Amino acid sequence: MKGMSSQQKKKFFKYVKHYFWDDPYLFRIGGDQVIRRCVYDQEAVDILTACHNGPTGGHHGATYTAKKVFDSGFYWLDIYRNAHDLVTRCDACQRQGKISQKDEMPQNTIQVCEIFDVWGIDFMGPFLSSQGNKYILVAVDYLSKWVEAKALPTNDA
Repeated sequence: MKGMSSQQKKKFFKYVKHYFWDDPYLFRIGGDQVIRRCVYDQEAVDILTACHNGPTGGHHGATYTAKKVFDSGFYWLDIYRNAHDLVTRCDACQRQGKISQKDEMPQNTIQVCEIFDVWGIDFMGPFLSSQGNKYILVAVDYLSKWVEAKALPTNDA
């Protein structure tokens, strides 16, 4: 603390409260209250490469790659710059180029439907008379495929 101005000390104490040491690692408590292990040098490069190129990587852009690092529980100060550098140096990413909207598949909305909200109803018959009934009224729930059937004498019920 020697040689630091009061403003530098104030700034130092402001930042130090977000860190804690649990031997042998340094951890940081993020703004989202998630604790992440601080890494540096080659370990940071290896983690970033795994999040970008690895089996679950997918060669995404710099921001998404950095998010994957955060989601994996790691942190370092210049993560976004390092992710940007990695993506710009990635041969596969540079060959792919940007995907424009014309390359996207059309999005189809998913109709939200509750069980028993939509029914299909139809008459079946005429059949041979059974206890005076010649027709069957059939109702089927579209979502669950639940079937209800009722025997009727005519098809105008």
